[in-house]
Amino acid sequence: MLKSASFRFHSQLNDFLESKQKNTWIKYQFYVSPSVKNVIEALGVPHPEVSVILVNNEPVDFSYLIKKEDRVDVYPINDKNTFPKAYSLNNHKTPDTFILDVHLGKLAKALRLLGLDTLYENDYADEAIVSIAAKEQRIILTRDLHLLQHNAVKWGYWIRSQYVSEQIKEVVRFFKLAPKFAPFVRCLECNGIIVRVDKESIDNWLQEETRKYFNEFFQCKSCKRIYWKGSHYNRLQEFLHQILQNEL
Repeated sequence: MLKSASFRFHSQLNDFLESKQKNTWIKYQFYVSPSVKNVIEALGVPHPEVSVILVNNEPVDFSYLIKKEDRVDVYPINDKNTFPKAYSLNNHKTPDTFILDVHLGKLAKALRLLGLDTLYENDYADEAIVSIAAKEQRIILTRDLHLLQHNAVKWGYWIRSQYVSEQIKEVVRFFKLAPKFAPFVRCLECNGIIVRVDKESIDNWLQEETRKYFNEFFQCKSCKRIYWKGSHYNRLQEFLHQILQNEL
């Protein structure tokens, strides 16, 4: 016999829904009782962004099996409502390290600029991202909703904007990262740690103009890329200033 239950998504979880489904009850029909997690993701909402699920006003976890005429309220992480701590599906400590999908190269550099440990390769397969995130306890940032629906994904966030200036604001605000900022300590290319080096030790690698006009240098301990406070540094300073000015 065909049965039905009703789902309502709150706050930013509506970002994943069609216009007619936003901020209203959605009827879901089934024959065999599915888990609440499976229905939530079938409706387009990735489980890592869900914090509290209430079925008939009672808290449940993702394994709960939907029953006939259930009324399910689904709340996001950082929702304005205050629930008892026991209601939360996210009681584990959230890391402040990241791994990004292949579409987010500019965002990876922006996060590294802030000193945040950020893995990125332009040829990462989805399976590799999920595996590394699980092994190293990293948050997955992605523009691909299907990536966040892997069962092994514990922490993740779907980037809403297509523009890096907005993407960085999203991530910093969502994960409350401002206290973790340590600008200019990570390599923008490989995520390695940057340290100050003597000019003499890298002299053979410098172009003539750079050698002539600059005396303070830094080098990535991993990929050996050399940095100095030239015009690129001024542009990065301005970008950093813009981030800090946005109440982060």
